[in-house]
Amino acid sequence: MLRRTSVTSDALHPSHARRPADPIVVAALAIAVVAAATLAGAWFFQLVLDIRPCPLCLEQRYAYYLAVPLGLLVAFAASRGAPRQVALAGFAVLLLAALANAWLGGYHAGVEWQFWQGPTDCSGPLADLGSAGTLLQRLDTVKVIRCDEVQWRFLGLSLAGYNVLISLAMAAIAMWGIVSAKRAAS
Repeated sequence: MLRRTSVTSDALHPSHARRPADPIVVAALAIAVVAAATLAGAWFFQLVLDIRPCPLCLEQRYAYYLAVPLGLLVAFAASRGAPRQVALAGFAVLLLAALANAWLGGYHAGVEWQFWQGPTDCSGPLADLGSAGTLLQRLDTVKVIRCDEVQWRFLGLSLAGYNVLISLAMAAIAMWGIVSAKRAAS
């Protein structure tokens, strides 16, 4: 006679698989993914579409270069049970970097809209052109990308404007991570 055995859902789904995701890990990974996607987009515009970055554009990438490894590090530390102060410190740095980058993007967008003067190295008058011979050589080898000229717009926003929105979204995610870490500590 065959005996029927019943398989419970607990046997198929161990209790550790049903545990909800840690919001600290999710927030940190979300920041890393958003930053990596933003950098991939920037490199796509530069290398594939040949939209070259100006000096301010390049400076706006620094926050993303910081956010990818730091977000991954915070997620890894939180998943391994590191003290919540580690997550709080990581999210605080990510929050400050995102807010500073939003400010820089806003400044750059204002330069593009001619609201204020930008840095002289990418939006001021050309100076010290040298002799005619060296000038012609430099004109053949150097392409100046001006910070006050928009190379691409979509829905009325330049890449600097989108940087503001993305940076503010990352700041909001970092705040969510801070709140989650504080709740977990209490």
